[in-house]
Amino acid sequence: MNDAAPLAGLRVIELSSYIASPLGGMTLAQLGADVIRVDQLGGGPDLGRWPLAPSGRSLYWAGLNKGKRSVTADLRSPAGRELVAALIATAGIVLTNAAPRPGLTYDDLRELRPDLVYARLLGHRDGRNAVDYTVNASLGFPAITGPEDHDGPVNHVLPAWDVACGLYLAAGLLAAERHRLVTSHGQRLEVALHDVALATAGNLGYLAEAQLCATPRPRLGNHVFGDFGRDFATADGRRVMVLVLTTRHWRDLVAATGLAEVMAALERALGADFLREADRYAYRETLGGVLSPWFAGRTVASLEGALGSVLWAEYRDFGELVRDGTLRDSPLMGELAQPGIGPHLAPGPPVVFGGRQLPPRPAPELGQHTDEVLGELLSMSTAEVARLRAQGVVGE
Repeated sequence: MNDAAPLAGLRVIELSSYIASPLGGMTLAQLGADVIRVDQLGGGPDLGRWPLAPSGRSLYWAGLNKGKRSVTADLRSPAGRELVAALIATAGIVLTNAAPRPGLTYDDLRELRPDLVYARLLGHRDGRNAVDYTVNASLGFPAITGPEDHDGPVNHVLPAWDVACGLYLAAGLLAAERHRLVTSHGQRLEVALHDVALATAGNLGYLAEAQLCATPRPRLGNHVFGDFGRDFATADGRRVMVLVLTTRHWRDLVAATGLAEVMAALERALGADFLREADRYAYRETLGGVLSPWFAGRTVASLEGALGSVLWAEYRDFGELVRDGTLRDSPLMGELAQPGIGPHLAPGPPVVFGGRQLPPRPAPELGQHTDEVLGELLSMSTAEVARLRAQGVVGE
């Protein structure tokens, strides 16, 4: 393939903060688009969001803005908004989750650029605010998360809907840009966080299950719904996750553990057929009780050879993942020299084109490219930019 990144030549102005919208922009930037993030003077509300590096700088902000350029402007002033509108009109694409300001609404911008691609993230489709945690709470996922005997909702730590929404934003923006290439017409597209989570609940069958089945889905702890899967303790004090999804997986597990005769006897006694996923799920506690001593008598290291093609993995925390050296062996990861934070391992894009892994690129310093972008996109001279800076229209 050509050495250029897949989205080289695509330019996007990003007005955003927090997770979904910046992640959408970063996804495009990692694939080669020129994504220019515009922030209010002094930075947006997510500039210092945790986790933080020992220096106090936000690892979150640096992680979600890799490969972008940064401009700061006074978005509260008419002059600042006019300047940003001019940048958007030149680029032709804007990605935002910001509340529309005068001069930066879709209608305002379309007056300047009729074929504008305008991608906006919403909380709810009707404009009401929402974030990942509130959307998750409203759709039932915390009610089936956590230990079986737990009373009350359990949130998960992964902002799944923000992540999915950011990827939908990137995909929708690219679809709109392709539509423009074919028809010469722009597009206004909106993606609502609540809609993404609701669609996922529907696509995975959770909503239809609740509508059609009399018995609500239970909490299962670490059991897998609808088949056999759970965690086991090992002889060296570790825990592993073991999963069966197909008949072959079950046969592999039984063969690896040498429990074929025991399982056959159980089937006869229970009138069950463990080649059927429904029976494996129904008797999950019994099967777990039979398998637990086998795992308890072996170390994690010994499982590597013993389990063969069985689906399993050792539970590890982030610290173990960082310390054991496997990250340095991953082609996805690269050493990133991030200003203000220092060198650390960071991922490039997980989409590989033509067998070539694109490397990670640092996030910008806040406002780092203001002069460069204004000169490049709006043909402003150094003196003109300096005058705007003296007037407080743009930042450093």
